[in-house]
Amino acid sequence: MTERAVSTRVPSLARETLRVVDRRDPLTVPKGTSLGACLQLVEDSGVGDSVLVTDHDGTLLGVLTERDIFGVILGGSVNLGAPVETLMNRTPRTLRPEQTVHDAIRLFADGRFRNVPLVDEAGRAVGIVRQQDILKYLAEAFPEELLNLPPRPHQRIKESEGA
Repeated sequence: MTERAVSTRVPSLARETLRVVDRRDPLTVPKGTSLGACLQLVEDSGVGDSVLVTDHDGTLLGVLTERDIFGVILGGSVNLGAPVETLMNRTPRTLRPEQTVHDAIRLFADGRFRNVPLVDEAGRAVGIVRQQDILKYLAEAFPEELLNLPPRPHQRIKESEGA
């Protein structure tokens, strides 16, 4: 596929809704969960995600990010028994599943986010979209182009290898 063909496909891919992007389930906790339990959840997950704080019906109340956690821990002492509400962002930026891949890319770039909660019309947490989910989606759209790239595209091979 030519560079022009790739550049014409990217805009149509960016118009796809976030429903087409594969993603993992978010890490969620109810309000009142201790910061220590949130840290343990992140550690146990092995993915280093944000923790979504929800009420009994799944409505998103806030987000506790890695940056929130480590910024406080590195800055001094923290009470790991304190409820998550003491550190969580109560007004997180969100996306809806019907929004586009382009909307997510713009929010990641403008807000310097690594992941953003997905909510339905009622504000209930229905997922999370990560930068890596978007990158994987775009990469899977161009498997031939990506698999045929040299390991270091800026370096050119002077002569072909083999017989």
